[in-house]
Amino acid sequence: MSDGVHLIHSTPSRSWSLVLSWLLFAAGISAYFYSSRARHHENPDDRVMPTIAQMAHGMWSAVVEAPEDDFQETQPTTLWGKFSQGMLWKDTKASARRFFYSMLLLIPAVILGLHMGLFPYVGALFLRFVLFFDKIVALSLLPILFIAFGIDELAKIMLIVIGVAPTIILDTVNLTRSVPNEQVVKAFTLGASDFDVAYRVVLKQILPRVLNSIRLNLKAVMLFLFAGEMIASQDGLAYRIALLRRHMGMDVIIPYVLWVALLLFLVDQGMRLLNRLIHPWFREA
Repeated sequence: MSDGVHLIHSTPSRSWSLVLSWLLFAAGISAYFYSSRARHHENPDDRVMPTIAQMAHGMWSAVVEAPEDDFQETQPTTLWGKFSQGMLWKDTKASARRFFYSMLLLIPAVILGLHMGLFPYVGALFLRFVLFFDKIVALSLLPILFIAFGIDELAKIMLIVIGVAPTIILDTVNLTRSVPNEQVVKAFTLGASDFDVAYRVVLKQILPRVLNSIRLNLKAVMLFLFAGEMIASQDGLAYRIALLRRHMGMDVIIPYVLWVALLLFLVDQGMRLLNRLIHPWFREA
């Protein structure tokens, strides 16, 4: 067999793996700045593709300056005081609060999926309803949620839960049913109760894959969070992006988008690390 980089058995060296992993990032950044420079050469006032200096200035303003609609009687003088009153920190804090409340409400979804997969009567009661509810487009329920819960925090959190929970429930059901029945029978022969089997045998086996399922749905969580914030909110990362869009504030919008991506990446890596620490025996297929 001839050697070549396109072959199945060709394995890149460590240095080549590092280079290739950053190649598309470098190409994308280079293409952006080349296009930005060309546009600014034609029109120095171009606001569609800001330069790196403009984005740095816009992000620094977002970090140390309070939102325009946030009136402050006394202006902070220290850097920490400016940061804590800054637009970026307030928006990040508001979005993070909604995000983590929604993630906590996914725990009952996992428990329900576990019971649906193990207890036949619970499965018969909920499965068809969850399957039907999973096919409803969550964003179509947004007006109903705003009418039922108002435009405050609860409606946005419920939108996220309704949008993501059915998928988590059904995935948990499938993972539960994939546990070999012999293990369940063996646990009963050793004197385990129904809840011992559910929480000490089955849940412990499926939990790492359930955490992976939630991790893979992080983007969907942020999608529904952004939809709620863009439509009806007074703060939050998506609210600020929507507000800046009216003024063509691309020098802040692009750093905000990158900041959201960085936060989501850190949450993803944190969940990977947590899964590895809690379940050192688990190896992904």
